[in-house]
Amino acid sequence: MGQKINPLGFRLGTTQSHDSIWFAQPTNYSENLKEDKIIRDCIKNYIQKTIRISSGVEGIGRIKIKKRIDLIQVIIYMGLPKLLIEGKPRRIEELQMHVQKKLNCVNRKLNIAITKIPNAYSDANILAEFIGGQLKNRISFRKAMKKAIELAEQAGTKGIQVQIAGRIDGKEIARVEWIREGRVPLQTIRAKIDYCAYTVRTIYGVLGIKVWIFLNNE
Repeated sequence: MGQKINPLGFRLGTTQSHDSIWFAQPTNYSENLKEDKIIRDCIKNYIQKTIRISSGVEGIGRIKIKKRIDLIQVIIYMGLPKLLIEGKPRRIEELQMHVQKKLNCVNRKLNIAITKIPNAYSDANILAEFIGGQLKNRISFRKAMKKAIELAEQAGTKGIQVQIAGRIDGKEIARVEWIREGRVPLQTIRAKIDYCAYTVRTIYGVLGIKVWIFLNNE
């Protein structure tokens, strides 16, 4: 079971909560879902254009969206939010106006807040982004995976598993390489597992990165 289902969806209601919290009638469900995708894509594109991401620690962990009739509340969890806040004091307001323009919502207020992730490298999304940046810079995949494991251990995780698939190191035949350190109990529902599937485009082609992090037991 642990290898056949998304670890986050498997734990909904126990250790994992939804990233989108809202209620809609069946006729409006698809519109709300599309709206969520627009919000997430706008935020990611804006941050990528505004901030030069070098190490991955300043990346986005996750984006939570809460909707009410007259309000859309967006919470961005970042590894290093200072890079978005510093420099331009009104940068968050610019981001808010940019997203509101894309949504074209007149009757609803949009509120964007930023929350810092205490241990950035204990987040699977940020760690996968870090590995992707290393692979883009032509760092050896083994070196990148070992460095990611080292950073995760320093962040206080109990276990980590990293998998890379595709034309690794430019080889003609695609293959899958993985490494694991510590415990990663995917079949235990009480185990708090963070998971990310990340795609990176290199000069050799597209590589798929998967990261499982065992944080603790509930």
